[in-house]
Amino acid sequence: MYDFSQQVLRTDAAGMPIDWVSYKDAARQYHAGQVLYSCGDLLYKVHGGVNSLSGQQSIIEVHSIIATESSTQSKFHHSQRYAPPLNNRMLFSRDAHTCLYCGIQFQNSELSRDHVTPVSQKGQNVWTNVVTACKRCNNYKAGRTPEQADMQLIAVPFQPTHAEYVYLRGRRILSDQMEFLRAHFPRSSPLRERCSALQAI
Repeated sequence: MYDFSQQVLRTDAAGMPIDWVSYKDAARQYHAGQVLYSCGDLLYKVHGGVNSLSGQQSIIEVHSIIATESSTQSKFHHSQRYAPPLNNRMLFSRDAHTCLYCGIQFQNSELSRDHVTPVSQKGQNVWTNVVTACKRCNNYKAGRTPEQADMQLIAVPFQPTHAEYVYLRGRRILSDQMEFLRAHFPRSSPLRERCSALQAI
């Protein structure tokens, strides 16, 4: 029995991760001849119509990773100036839903975005200046820097590459997809260890 909620990882022609697509979108791309190659595990066999001449039913095999034609969008994603969109869901995911001041994991509803250098002190709303903080720590820190509030960050905030951002956006990432994404992370990526730990489970 197939789990049709499982996402397919889409890459460009060079194998650089672009985004996640549903099995329906993946099947459409197979059918349209837009899939250059596929790898990873076989996820679905999608059965189509029956050919009136041959009497054979069409079958599309959807794999966990598909490569499609390159696009301006994918080239933009991999440029050095690219910065992925910043929102709380992705920020909390980057920081493993952990307050970077007290080190405790929380539900999303109990978390907030903290500006390490406060906006009131000309801090910017960018990946490298924001961290996940529980509401209690954020309220205590208020409009101060960690040094001014005598609080210590347990990790340095970083801007994800697009491959890391794709990983953060994923739901129930399969081990072959995880391995593929991890291979595109920078060697210094803090997410490498997290991926390795999840693959070991």
